[in-house]
Amino acid sequence: MQRFSAVDEAYMQLAIELARKGLYSTKPNPAVGCVLVKDERIVGQGWHRKAGLPHAERVALAEAGESAREATAYVTLEPCSHHGRTPPCADGLIEAGVKRVVVAMRDPNPLVAGSGIERMQQAGIVVEVGLLSDQARELNPGFIQMMEKQRPFVRLKMASSLDGRTAMANGESQWITGSEARLEVHKLRARSGAMVTGIGTVLADDPSMNVRLPEELLAELNLDEDSCQPLRVVLDPNLSMPLDAKMRSVPGRIILMTSKETVERDPALVETLIGAGFELVAVASEEDRLDIGSVLDYLAQEEEIREVMVESGAIVAGAFMRSGMVDELHCFIAPVLMGHQAKPMFVLPELETMQDKLTYQLESMDRLGEDVHLVLTPKSN
Repeated sequence: MQRFSAVDEAYMQLAIELARKGLYSTKPNPAVGCVLVKDERIVGQGWHRKAGLPHAERVALAEAGESAREATAYVTLEPCSHHGRTPPCADGLIEAGVKRVVVAMRDPNPLVAGSGIERMQQAGIVVEVGLLSDQARELNPGFIQMMEKQRPFVRLKMASSLDGRTAMANGESQWITGSEARLEVHKLRARSGAMVTGIGTVLADDPSMNVRLPEELLAELNLDEDSCQPLRVVLDPNLSMPLDAKMRSVPGRIILMTSKETVERDPALVETLIGAGFELVAVASEEDRLDIGSVLDYLAQEEEIREVMVESGAIVAGAFMRSGMVDELHCFIAPVLMGHQAKPMFVLPELETMQDKLTYQLESMDRLGEDVHLVLTPKSN
């Protein structure tokens, strides 16, 4: 097993902190940080700010200049070896004369997958891999899952009362949780490439489904009001979307996911919705239920979406839970009771016995004002 010094760990920790600056702004690219050290002094550092802009290694090399020669580079993700929107970072490190590169984790992208490491080693650079790899993986769950499983990372958010209710029987739901919890929800939206909801939520609540954050927080997250907006996706199997829906008044793309049968049955309605500014995508379905896997496949393959956030009512939320494709469950729980007639968090009719139950493990718990934010992941049996 590769051994690293406390000094190595400190510099890699700094590279990870630099990478975190790009968590909200680099999509669909991974967030990456790089630190260049020579003679026990940092000579350059950088992080990837946005797709199409220089990668972290190139930013750090530009800052270091000639001081990069004979330096050690600490990088959170294996330097790329292929030409994309920017030139290969492995080549940049070689050309700069870096003598050692410490990599937190190999790049799971098949276009790289060890070739960047191999190229640097062939050039005589000492390359060591695996320092703080778990922390590095946590930076980019969507990118890594896309490369390893070919589907986006899915977060499902629910705001509920203590008794697990999300709306009163008459549909009233604003607001269950307080302002601190709602702010955290908007940060989760800003990190996502796409937001998914169901037509039932649109008809009941008429949401905007956009990110609303104060300017100072946008600046802190290296975003602006336009770049933080995710793609909005409505699961609408029968094309019931109102033409005057509030989300139409908010800039940004809106995709209506529907069934192939509906598109073929009512071409005039399809043309009306397209004329109103909606985009339509037909996916696999069964009895008015859209196939969750097909929805995610489209977002991954056609839209380059790496992280998806689901904010919906109990029916769509239950469908996602049953699909087994929810990677993180975010529960915002308010200290209120809404009664047994109020609407539940999930519709899960298949769960009839204790043997059928879905089990999750708690990853974190935070207090947000008077509310509690739980993050849970599926528990492996």
